[in-house]
Order: sequence, then C-alpha cells, then structure tokens
Amino acid sequence: MSGTAASAGALKGIKIVDCTRVLGGPYCTQMLGDHGAEIIKIEPPQGDEVRDWGPPFHEGDASYFIGVNRNKKSLGLDLSKEEGKQVLLRLLEDADVLVENYKPGSMEKWGLGYEEVLKENFPKLVHCRISGFGGSGPYGGFPGYDGIIQAMTGWFSVNGSTPGDQTRVGIPMVDMGTGLYAANAIMMALFERHSSGLGQYIDMTLYDCGLSLMHPHVANYSLSGKVPGITGNQHPNIAPYDKFTTKTGDIFIAGGNDRAWQRMATELGKPELGTDPRFKTNADRLANRVALREELEALLSDVDGNDVCDRLLRAGVPVGPIRDTADVMAHEHTKHRDMAVEKDWYKGWGIPIKFSRTPGSVRSVPPKFGVHGREVLEAHGFAPDEIQGLVDGGVLVEERRKGK
Repeated sequence: MSGTAASAGALKGIKIVDCTRVLGGPYCTQMLGDHGAEIIKIEPPQGDEVRDWGPPFHEGDASYFIGVNRNKKSLGLDLSKEEGKQVLLRLLEDADVLVENYKPGSMEKWGLGYEEVLKENFPKLVHCRISGFGGSGPYGGFPGYDGIIQAMTGWFSVNGSTPGDQTRVGIPMVDMGTGLYAANAIMMALFERHSSGLGQYIDMTLYDCGLSLMHPHVANYSLSGKVPGITGNQHPNIAPYDKFTTKTGDIFIAGGNDRAWQRMATELGKPELGTDPRFKTNADRLANRVALREELEALLSDVDGNDVCDRLLRAGVPVGPIRDTADVMAHEHTKHRDMAVEKDWYKGWGIPIKFSRTPGSVRSVPPKFGVHGREVLEAHGFAPDEIQGLVDGGVLVEERRKGK
C-alpha cells in the first residue's frame, strides 16, 4: 500500500481541533484523520513530549510520536497567553470536535470551559475530554498513566505466569483502548447531532475504559463471587487455550468449542481424545486442564509448528504460530490486508477499518512541530501581519521550547 488516497474518506468535511498529547488522544484523532477528518493538532510550546520518547528517532522525532500522529497538521500555540486563547476560539468557530487531555479544570481555569464558554459560543461543538480519573471523586484530577490504570483496575492481578508474578500487559492497551472508546463516543455524538443540531461534552477517563476492558474477569466475579487470578497463557473460561512448544517454535492453540476440539484431536492423530470423558465438553476440559495439557504436549513436541498450524487452520481449528514484530510486518497476509504502509520515509501499520466505498488512507506523514501554523491560521482568516505579530509575541510557536 503506497498511502495514496483512494477516496476522500468517510469523515471528509469533519474538522477536529486536537489538543491532545502522549497516546490515548493522539491514537483517537489519528484514526479519525485516517478516514478523512481534518485534524489540527495544537501543541504546547514544548511540543508533544512523546516527540522525545526515543530512540529510535527520525529527524528528531521519536517513533512513539510518529506511530500515532499521521494525517495531522501541527500548530504550536501558547495557551497561557490571552492571545493564544483567542486563536483557539477562532479555530473552534467552524470546528465540529475539540479533543483535549489537559488536567481536569485546566480549560475552565483558562476561561475555556465547556459549560461556561464553549457550549454557549459553539452550540454544535462536540467537546471530548480524556483524563486519567475525571474531575471529581476520590481520584478526581489525579494524573493517570497506562501502567497505573492497569494496576488499579485489576489488569496486573490477572496477567503474568504465576500468582507471584503480576505483570503489566506489554501493550499500552488502556491508553489505546481509551482512544478507541473516545473515537466511538465522538462518532455517536456527531450522529446524534444530526437530529438535535447540538453538540455535547464527552467525559472519557482511562479508569473507566480500563475497567470496562476487564472481560471476562468482571463478569466471572460478578456471577461466581470468586476473585479471578493469574492463569498465564491459559484462559479462565476455555480449554485448550494455551501456548505449546513444537520442534520449530512455539504456537498458540484456542480450542474454541467442542467441534473444534474433536477436529483438533483427529488432525493430531489421536481422535479418541475428542470423545474422552475427561475432555468431551469445555467444562470437562477445564476441570482436567493439567491432563489435557500433558496430552497435547506429547502430540506437539516433535512436529513442525508452521506445518501443524497450517493443517489445523485448514481444518477450522483456531491456532497460530508465535511471531515477532519483524515476522508480522513482513508476512504475506499483513501485506495482503494492506496493514503495512509506506509513504515517503514513513512506515507503519495500515488502516484496520475497511470501507467498500470510502476507504481510509495515509495522506500525510506525521508532522514536524508547528510546521503548519501559518498555513492553518491563514486558512482561518488571519492576516499575514497578524500572524507575524503572534509569532513575534511568542503565541504562535514555530520552534520547540525545550527544557522549559
């Protein structure tokens, strides 16, 4: 996939002012930008700090920033100055959405609160705030980071290899999950606006989203009263669901259902396991998980992992080889699904939402800090001398103020 736009995108005509930084908010707005929304990323004078979260770097910008900021325009703006606030208000005049992840209360302190200012001046605006815990309650206003929320919402307690090895999930899924939830929330609000004509405020928190992703553990606890614990690679509700070693590498098997288990037993050359009373139903297999694992280890230890995966997949059994990132990005199915994209110097994952008429696209690479500032302001009616005055006054920032 070259990144050339095949269509304008499903969200063409939607303008989003993006005042987010780090991961959850930028992940949200990148997804919306992939599908045609105009994303104006407003960065503080120091820039989005993840520009420094490397190595690796490309021309001074870290991969962490590059991974979640394509299809955006960057404008450096000092909102601590009154003129900066006025610039933001002018940008919001024809905006559909404002997304920000400032500390709760910051917008209000700056005289830009939704209820006090934005709702009245921009009644159609959807204002989405992403924060760690929200602005009220026992944790209200506290900072939130992915690993902290994983710890506080139970993720550590169910991840790891042993009960004494509680572990963070190796992907910042609370942040990214919050970004996905926020994008869904924004689209719901825009959809509702078609009938009401009004925008609204969306209060998104890492805490809420992290907790809502704790499935099936919350459901299991609610029904059984038993506190879920660590199961390692195994699943609390399904067996077999685990990692196994083969002659050529590790694979992962998900038994799925009783029919899949029977097909698996047949394909592995021991069909009698499919009707063995110890393993006949999923409940039986869960109750006899240790014996089940011993049987499968014996059948798999001397086989070619790739061959057995291909054979089981053709038989309808969910199974897959364990690959590293390089293997995944080079795999033919990744390329077939357009999930490895390149544009100029940029390389990244593709667009997972596949529309038939209005596919998304990578139209522009992640921007250098403030590179679009003058262009954006010109498009919003700022005169050249007005723009230069903002630059001279340190309001429109074109070079990062590092260390301040």
